[in-house]
Amino acid sequence: MKSARDFLGLVPGILLLAAIGYGGKLIEAAYSAYSKAHHLGLPNIEYVLWAILLGLLISNTTGVHKLFKPGVATYEFFLKIGIVFLGSRFLIVDVLKLSGISLVLVAIELTISIVIMTWLGKKFNLSPKLTSLLAVGSSICGVSAIIAAKGAINANEEDSSIAITAILTVGALSLFAFPLVGRWLSLDDAAFGMWAGLAVDNTAEAVAAGALYSDAAGKMAALAKTARNATIGFVVLGYAWYYAKQGLAKEVGNKAKFLWEKFPKFVLGFLVVSALASVGFFDRPQLTSLANLSKWAFLLTFAGVGLNTNFRALLKQGSGPFVVGFVGELLIAIVTLGLVILANNVVGL
Repeated sequence: MKSARDFLGLVPGILLLAAIGYGGKLIEAAYSAYSKAHHLGLPNIEYVLWAILLGLLISNTTGVHKLFKPGVATYEFFLKIGIVFLGSRFLIVDVLKLSGISLVLVAIELTISIVIMTWLGKKFNLSPKLTSLLAVGSSICGVSAIIAAKGAINANEEDSSIAITAILTVGALSLFAFPLVGRWLSLDDAAFGMWAGLAVDNTAEAVAAGALYSDAAGKMAALAKTARNATIGFVVLGYAWYYAKQGLAKEVGNKAKFLWEKFPKFVLGFLVVSALASVGFFDRPQLTSLANLSKWAFLLTFAGVGLNTNFRALLKQGSGPFVVGFVGELLIAIVTLGLVILANNVVGL
């Protein structure tokens, strides 16, 4: 009975996500029709941006009513579903090739991000554990990585809250800044998607930034970010071991179990669907349906990105972590951009 009540409690928020996402589609169509009817030649604005802007408008004016909050919080679930179904649009050989390139770039990105954030944290006299949370969040997958690392290194709630807020603030800025930089540099879809997947922290924002650029860039961003997410268990385990050796965290017992618990399971779902699509398990109408389901899941995700971004709430913390987060992410973005351009010129993406 309780589970039924819990499910019903999600319905209003999910309907709000769907309404905002579909509203973005309607605005895109109306905007395009108006431009054509009046021969204005206005730049094309994808539904992704309209959905995010609608969500931001609600979040930063009236706010999200408590009735809708449980359902709105499911936007990350729809993100994972969207990524799993996105596997139907990739052949497994392409996934393995691109994942191989991605993992090499991810390994470099992880090292650079951790070094930069650790150095900046020391320069700004942040506590070691807050610095570690910022490093983990910026190097892997934002909020999810911070939450995973919090318990592993025995960080307190305040450090966790500050790190999450700093990462979310920078993520919100990245969402709009990255496509502008990509257009300015005339990056192709593959290069931009790889860059967004490597440099934007939260998975939702990374996929959204890619989708704002183009559908192809959104696919590449999701793939690159998925490869990056797959490293979470190993990085968090490394930090847990480091703090345990200093007597500041609990020793990890069963390391294999720890890695499995931290591993993002939707990565396996993506690979399974891609493998099935590659061997012809799905016919063409089924592939079309899976692709459409992926798009609808992302539609709810993008609405959730806007609804979960409240700028007033993000700016309530002290300036130190935000300066570290902003400067660190800027340096990471510059370095990863160089890596992506180099990889694209040498091996192609």
